[in-house]
Amino acid sequence: MFCASRALAPYREPWGVPHMAFDTGTAGMMSNPATLSLSDAGSRFSIGLDVIQPDISTKNLSSGETADSKNKSNNRGPYYAPQIAYTYRDERWAVGVGAFAQGGIGTEYGDHSFLSAGASGQSTGLDSSSRLIVLNIPFAVSYDVTDSLTLGASLDAMWMGMNLNMMLSSPQVGALIGDGRADGSLVPVIGGLPALEGAHISFSKNEPIASGADAWGYGGRIGLLWKASESTNVGIAYNLASQMGDLKGDATVTAVDGIAGQIPLKGKIKIRDFQMPASLTVGIAHAVNDRWLVAADVSRVFWRDVMKDINVTFNSDSGGNLNLALPQDYKDQTIFSVGTSYRIDKWILRAGYRQATEAAQSDLLFAAIPVTLTKHASAGVSYDMGFGSIDLAYTHAFEKTTTNRSQPNAPVPIRNTHSQDNLVLSYTHNF
Repeated sequence: MFCASRALAPYREPWGVPHMAFDTGTAGMMSNPATLSLSDAGSRFSIGLDVIQPDISTKNLSSGETADSKNKSNNRGPYYAPQIAYTYRDERWAVGVGAFAQGGIGTEYGDHSFLSAGASGQSTGLDSSSRLIVLNIPFAVSYDVTDSLTLGASLDAMWMGMNLNMMLSSPQVGALIGDGRADGSLVPVIGGLPALEGAHISFSKNEPIASGADAWGYGGRIGLLWKASESTNVGIAYNLASQMGDLKGDATVTAVDGIAGQIPLKGKIKIRDFQMPASLTVGIAHAVNDRWLVAADVSRVFWRDVMKDINVTFNSDSGGNLNLALPQDYKDQTIFSVGTSYRIDKWILRAGYRQATEAAQSDLLFAAIPVTLTKHASAGVSYDMGFGSIDLAYTHAFEKTTTNRSQPNAPVPIRNTHSQDNLVLSYTHNF
């Protein structure tokens, strides 16, 4: 569900991985808005499409059964994330506005794998899936304070949508209660069933964008660009943590009992204080000559401040409530990126690599919430048409394997494998 590249998969630039200290086009407003001042005077309009295809599976280490995440609905990949933006630059000012998919990923395990089973191992026929989408609408500005120093900032409107269908077996429910992570008037009702198999939470829409629970909020970033020499730029940007409202929507909690059967309770769901993290990035770009550019970035992503628990509140239409604090306990993450580009006539060839430290702990893995991928390689090409350019890029996230043998997040000992491919195509028109 999550990408930072969880998680939140970070926004994918079509020109390579580093992006702090050179002109990355209109999408500079999503990384370092000060880079908007590196463009030529006039207007730029860009439109693009990011296609994201994850490959995710989870293995039951006790039985050997494997649950593969499939493409069964609009809930999950391949995802198609459109991007559109406009910027204008005069002598010292540059401004821009756009709409970008900042992150998101999902799973679709179906309704007959071991992830849909109760404590006895019998399938419930209830879905196991997830999806998170984060959209940003930045309004950006940059200003050349001097010939060598530029400042930039953006204010972003943000929308977040989440789908989730997840079975919690009775041992998981018991572990949450025992840890003080489950309370409310429905806890003794569900826990008092004669042969409790588990509880299933569902809020989901089978649509490309619209989600089971969603919210609006805002974010932003500030940036600096220093021209250290004619051939070297240094960029710094701080991305503020989001200020999202609670995600809200219609939901069903289904108590599954071996004697009483399935007891669905309809009501309203609320995901409380679910935020995107702040980050600080420093980058350098050096033109070796008029054809060859090399660049590197180092980022620190402050996950610890926003991803301790996933706090869920369910209020039943018939009365009663349920509060869950699903543990995540993310650590802050350090990311190193390096890239290069080389111009041959009207063509520009690009390549890059990105590696990150671990953010999520393996013993807190949810099968429905894949871990953050840590190693990415990219390659791209641009064609300059004079009045604009066409950019194509491919990024591969190398397979990552995570094992969780612990309650409450794993129903049984599980091993998750996850890799991902991204393809970005964009067109920019200059006028």
